[in-house]
Parts: sequence; C-alpha cells; structure tokens
Amino acid sequence: MEDRMYIALAGNPNCGKTTLFNALTGSNGYVGNWPGVTVEKKEANWRRDKSVTFTDLPGIYSLSPYSPEEIVSRDYLIKNRPSAVIDLVDSTNLERNLYLTTQILECGLPVVLGLNMLDLLEKSGDKIDVDALSRELGCKVIQVSALREKNTDELVKLAVEAGKSGQAAAPVRVFSDEVEAALTKIEAGIAGKCEPSLNRWFAIKVFERDAAAIEPLSLTNAELEAFEVDIKAVEQAREDDAESIITSDRYEWIARVMDACVVKAPKKLSTSEKIDKIVTNRILGLPIFVVVMFLVYYIAISTVGTAGTDWVNDNLFSDGFFVNGASAEQYDADTEAWSDNHYADQIDGFISAATDDGIIDEDEATEVSDAVAAYQEDSEDADALATIDEFEAKAAGLTATDVVITDEDGNDTDEVIDSVSATDFQAALEGSLEEPDAADYDGFVPSIPTAVSEALDNVGASDAVKSLVVDGVIGGVGSVLGFIPQMFVLFVLLCFLEDCGYMSRVAFVMDRVFRRFGLSGKSFIPMLISSGCGVPGVLATKTIENEKDRRMTAMLTTMIPCGAKQPIIALVMGVLIGGSDGWWVAPMFYFLGVAAIIVSGIMLKKTKAFAGEPTPFVMELPDYHFPSLKSWWLHIWERVSAYIKKAGTIIFAASVVVWFLSNFGFTDAGFGFLVDGNVEQSLLKAIADCISWIFVPLGADNWMSAAASINALVAKENLVSTFGVLFGLGDATENSLSMWGGFASMFTDASGIMHAGAMCAFVAFNMLDAPCFAAIGTIRRQMDDPKWFWGAIAYQCGFGWVVGMIINQLWELFVLGNFGVWTVVAFVALAAILFQLFRPAPKFEGKDEHILDSLAEAEK
Repeated sequence: MEDRMYIALAGNPNCGKTTLFNALTGSNGYVGNWPGVTVEKKEANWRRDKSVTFTDLPGIYSLSPYSPEEIVSRDYLIKNRPSAVIDLVDSTNLERNLYLTTQILECGLPVVLGLNMLDLLEKSGDKIDVDALSRELGCKVIQVSALREKNTDELVKLAVEAGKSGQAAAPVRVFSDEVEAALTKIEAGIAGKCEPSLNRWFAIKVFERDAAAIEPLSLTNAELEAFEVDIKAVEQAREDDAESIITSDRYEWIARVMDACVVKAPKKLSTSEKIDKIVTNRILGLPIFVVVMFLVYYIAISTVGTAGTDWVNDNLFSDGFFVNGASAEQYDADTEAWSDNHYADQIDGFISAATDDGIIDEDEATEVSDAVAAYQEDSEDADALATIDEFEAKAAGLTATDVVITDEDGNDTDEVIDSVSATDFQAALEGSLEEPDAADYDGFVPSIPTAVSEALDNVGASDAVKSLVVDGVIGGVGSVLGFIPQMFVLFVLLCFLEDCGYMSRVAFVMDRVFRRFGLSGKSFIPMLISSGCGVPGVLATKTIENEKDRRMTAMLTTMIPCGAKQPIIALVMGVLIGGSDGWWVAPMFYFLGVAAIIVSGIMLKKTKAFAGEPTPFVMELPDYHFPSLKSWWLHIWERVSAYIKKAGTIIFAASVVVWFLSNFGFTDAGFGFLVDGNVEQSLLKAIADCISWIFVPLGADNWMSAAASINALVAKENLVSTFGVLFGLGDATENSLSMWGGFASMFTDASGIMHAGAMCAFVAFNMLDAPCFAAIGTIRRQMDDPKWFWGAIAYQCGFGWVVGMIINQLWELFVLGNFGVWTVVAFVALAAILFQLFRPAPKFEGKDEHILDSLAEAEK
C-alpha cells in the first residue's frame, strides 16, 4: 500500500472504541489536543500496516454542535475528509447507537459499521441479522469484539477496501416524504457551493438552521429566505420545529430498522441491571460510593501506595537502601543497639540530675555539655577531657532516675530510662562517638542526592552547581517523583472502576447533588481525585462535555486539600493543640475546601462567563465487565506518564527558578551565590519584601510568610520546608517542637499572645490559592486559552485571599477587640459573597445560532 490512508474511528461513549484503537495500534499512540479545544486527540498507525493511520474521535452521541467533542468530530469528518470511517456501535444498545450512524452516513464518506460486544449480545439472547442491517444502511456491516480482538483485522480490511474505492456510503432516506421534498429543493439550491458528496449533509444542516455548520456555503439572505419558505411549510404541516422533526424522523426510521433486523429475547433483568438497582439507588447509591472510594484511597494513600511512596522518599531521595539482606540486617541490629542505649538522653539526663541536685550549677552544666560535644568531635581534646573528668568526680555517687526519652525531632515521648548512673554516663559518652553509618556496610546503595553530590565532589563542582543540582533540580523533581507509587496505585484502582462501568453510575448518582450547585455529576470525580493529587484531578475534567462546566471544575477542583497540603495541616495542628487530640483540625480544612468549591460554584454560575443550566446528563450505562488487561494497562500508563511529563517538566523549571531566588543575592562583595545560605540576603527575600504587604490584612505582615507562599507554588509541602530554612531548623519536620515554636512565633505579638486567627487565615489562603506548579501547568493545558488560564489563577488567589482576610479580621474584632479599615473591608467582602450566593440568577442572552434570528438582525 503506497499512499497513506487515514481511517477515523467514530462511535458513542462506552462503545469500546478506545479498546479497538489500542487493539489495532498496540499502543495509545500520539496523544494531543484538537486545535482550539482541550478535547483529547489520539492518532496511531495500524500495527499490521504502518501506512494506515487511525484517528480516535471523541465518544459522542451525535454530530450536532452541543459540545466540543461533537464539534471536533464533525469538523474532522467534514473538513479533513478521512479516507474512510469505522463506525463502532454497541450491539446491545443498537437503537441508541444508530442515531449517530445515520448522521455519519450523510457525511459522504466510505463507512464500515462494526457491531461490537458480541459476547454481551449473546448473553442477552438478542440476534441481529447482519445482512439485513447492511442492506438497510447501505454499507458493510461486520460483528466484532474489540475486547477479545475478534474480527478486528477483518473490520480494518473492509475499511481499507472502502477507502481505496473512494465510494461513499449511499445516504439513507430516513426522513418523511415532506422533509425529503424540502431537502431535495435545498440540495438543488446549494449545488456547486460544496463538493457533491456533501450536498445532502449541508441540505440537512440548512433545514435544521445550523448557522455555524453552513457558514462555508456563504448563502445570501435571498437564498436563505427561499429555503425558509419550504422549511416553514414542513413545520406547519408537522406542527413542530425543524430540528425536532429531523430528530423524530431519524428515530422512527431506526425503529423500523430494528423491527426488520433485530430479534429481541424475552425481556429479563440482566446482572448489570440487578446491580444497578442497588448502586444507583437514591438512598444507597451515595453511601455505597463513599465506601468504595474510602477503600480506594485507603489502599492507594494509606497502605500499598504510601508504602511505595515512603520507600521512594526514604531510599531513593533520602537515606539510600541495601541490596544485601545480610548487611541490612546487621546494620539494623547495630542501629537498634546504638539507639536503644539512648546515649544523648542518658548524657543530658545525667547532667540535668546533677544540676537539680546542686552538684553543679547552670553555668557548669553548660560547660560540661560543651565539653561533651567537643569530646565527641575530638576524643583527644585535653580541655574537654579535663572538664568531663572533673564533672565525673563530683557526680560519682549520683543516679538519675526516670530520664525522659526524646524522638528524632526532639519531642518528649512517653518512655523513660529508669536510672542512669555515673558508669552509664561514661558508657554512653564512649558509645556515642560513632553512630552506625550505612555506607560502611556491603551492598548499600546511596540515595540519588548523595550519589550525585559525591559525583559532583569528585569532578570538583562548585558549591553553586552542587546546590543547583542537588537542592534545586533533584530536590524539586524528587518531590513529584515520590508521589508516583501512590498515583500508580490510585490510577490502577480508578481506571478499573472506570473501565468496568462503575464510574458511569457514580456520575449519575452525584449529578442529583451537584446539579443543585450548577454543576453536573461529572464534576465530582475530578474533585475526588484531587484529594490525592491536583494534577490527575485536573486531568480528569476532560470527561466533562460542557465547556463552561469543564473550565469551572478545573478552576475549583484544586481547592480540595491534596496529599501535599497535609504537612501544612499537621503543622497547624501541632501549634494549636500540641499535635494531640486535634482530630477536628484536618476535617476543618477539608470542609473549608468543600465549602469554597460549593460557594464558588454558586457564585460563578451567576456570572455571564459560566451562566446556564448544566448540560443534560446523558450517558450510556455499559454492562459491568472485567476490562481487558491490555486496555486497562494502557489507560493506567496514559495517566501516570501524563503525570510524570506534565508535572515533572514544570516542577523542574520552577525548582530551578526558586533555587536561584533562594541562593543568589547581594552581599558586601556584590551580587552572587550565597555560600553561607543566608536567606536574608537572597533575591527571594527582596521579592517577598515587595509583596509582603499583601499578607498584612491576613495578619501575616512579614516577609517570611510571602517567601513561604512563593515556594509553596512549586509544591505545597515546600511551605513547611521553607520555614525550616528560614528558622534555621535544618531538617525539622512539621511534627517537631522546634518547627511548632518557629511557626507560632510568626503569629505572636510583642506581649506574647499568639494570633490563632492570623495563623488560620494564612493557612486558609495557602489551601485555597493557586495550587502547585504541576497542577497550574495542567490547568493551563486544560484551559487552552491564556485569558481563561490567568482568569482561573486570579480567581483562586483572589478568593483564597478574601477568605483569609475575612477569617483574620473577624478574629481581630470578636476575639481581640480590634476594629479598623480592613475590618470594614472584610464585612463588605462577606456581604458581597452572601449577596452573590442568594440573589436570583440573572438572565443572560446566549449566543444565537439560528438562521431566522440572523435574518432578523440583517433586516434591522
């Protein structure tokens, strides 16, 4: 085959089209977006003949311009003119699928019909007369099973033959006599204005008054008026509008075809229908879904997925790992032995006991502690030895009791060492000289940062280069890659639920709830996924057909607290309630995210940009089935690879920028790399100083709040690590006492009173504002329009700021008794939100697409 052939795959959602695409191509092929819209576009070559290229059109129910998917499918068939079209239909729901088939046959292209899901058809007991159906449709018809790859190659061969012949399928006469008569006149009137094979298609569009579709014909007002006479005559005779007449005639013709070609088995409830009576029940549907998703997230986030993520973070990007089991066991045993002695606790506890008993005073205790530190650095230090010997002589008969054991973050635990004598003190002093080092054991593989750092040292790299590569690139990208195990497990489970047919039911169940807030049920799934990670959550908005709903969902879905925001919540819990009995803090911020989405949805639906009722939720509910392993894997890999590519590249660039701002600045020697890591001199502080005024109404009037918020845009968990750097706490985590104290100090006034309102306001802002750069980049791709993208980011940041400002100002007024200009602003903002929430939805004029309205305007 010398010339390249392009074959379009068309069909309803859930008809098995993507399964067929993967079966024919052996991969998920090229994935991109159709020009001008965010609808996904897939292209790939036939695995048996690379000169045959398949284009997987979006799953649609018709070629009417009601959604971006329908528009791109129609434009591809009418403007791109593929060599042939494979129309795949669900043979168990033939009547619904043939509606699209009648429209495809009118496009003037070679068409082959594939009757899919043979196994389910056989189970139902229905029988289809393939030859009779082929005669009725005027095109080749073949039964296939995309899942089991039965007759799929034969289907393509028929399409290739049809494409070679170039003979278009004969348009079926589906309309009544009066409509056919009108169409015949219209066809004669537009002859020469389009290629002959498209005459009937354009004639039908003229009859339907589809102004956008017939624009290429450049019809004059006189021609339109002439056609209007015939159209009105049919409307008066049928007592209906033209578009409804066309739809009605199509279904009447389909009903006749069904009677002639299909033998229905006695009606009985299928297994899927029996299951649906339970899972889509008005009362049981939502609780069942909650239980299912709890299990999904418990497995992905709390057990299997977290185990994988912890391994990646702890081994690949932190400590390293062993490939020699015996060495690993020996290292663990040595470490446990070293840790069990609690050397530092015994030393500190013994010195404290000596102080409490008056054996030494506070100054002498400090000298002893300094001497111990010096001795551990250099066991030959004579001054340190002399001080320690003197101390041991004074405290020879002392025994410290109930010495508290601390954890790695310096927090007191519930464990104690019963007694520590002078002998124990000496043993601890000698034993703590050297903690077991994993690198000294055979079979140890260092972590990526360690290995890269050592390699850079070996080649003599400068401190700036080492910091860029290790702290900037590896540190930033590693924060994304660490989540891959969780994302993989999550996608394995979610893709299974989607491919087996359950997620279609969930969308219907949630549609009842979300429709009250101006969204469809499909908006719920992205928000649910975003509780794990915003990137796949935003990607999931592609399933929403309505462009306004899709954009609004992509804008709001990241307000749900994701996994990366958990350290921020934990930090606030530690400060407010000491890290214990704080079960209410995390739910409080989750409910804040949910409330923000609901409030925003109601308010935005009352603006012109998002006004209008949600698109009627019409979706076929496919029978439950176990998905094809190949299709399932490709579905998973498509999501995971998208996460890696889109998140990784954006994080990489952002990490380099933030690293540069944090590590370069102006010193006495001029502008350059800050070798001592003094953030006070960095560009980051300079920028933070310039925008710190933004946080004043939130009660966080310091540059550190601004700097942490900037870093949080790279990855939300960076907010905690940034404070660690700013407070000089090194690797302190969100659960450490030192971090709690440092964070609390930012919101403590001169009198020592902690401003909890300002703290919650600051955290609320960082929960609701623009998400991490990975999710921001995904939003940009989904919006596919700079104006919409920047509008979404501006709304997220603006709404988050307003919520934070209201929280802080209400606390200032009702708890601290302060009143000022920003208090007034807060009440005005709150009143504006309440007004937008409860006012009646205004009426906006929609875009007019009817020819008659266009004519009326022309006459005016």
